[in-house]
Amino acid sequence: MTILLIEDDAIEILKLNRCIAKLGQHHFIEEAHNGEEALALLELKSLPDLLLLDLNMPKVNGLEFLKRLREIDRLKCLPTVVLTTSVNKADLKAAYALGVAGYIVKPLRYEDYVLKIEALLNYWKHNELV
Repeated sequence: MTILLIEDDAIEILKLNRCIAKLGQHHFIEEAHNGEEALALLELKSLPDLLLLDLNMPKVNGLEFLKRLREIDRLKCLPTVVLTTSVNKADLKAAYALGVAGYIVKPLRYEDYVLKIEALLNYWKHNELV
């Protein structure tokens, strides 16, 4: 799969790449460091199979990115999973109202993170949209 990770934290980017390598999965991870950069990438390149989106980012945050994404015909149906530290119920409801395919809270323990990412990737690699 081709996955666009929209994340501003370099440690979180490294963590996801390390996790995928540990799982022995061979997905292509492309990175955008905020929603503005992600929208520019999506306009220029072939579409990824899945978006992983952080909510708390500079310039264009995750919820604003989702609003803009859903306004663009070519992009509005891209499967998007929120991957965030936010346990705020308002964020959760707003994300689902904007059509996310899932909402995952990043756990504190790395082992728990690996399990969540493994389950997520296993689901999406079998999804008919991919």
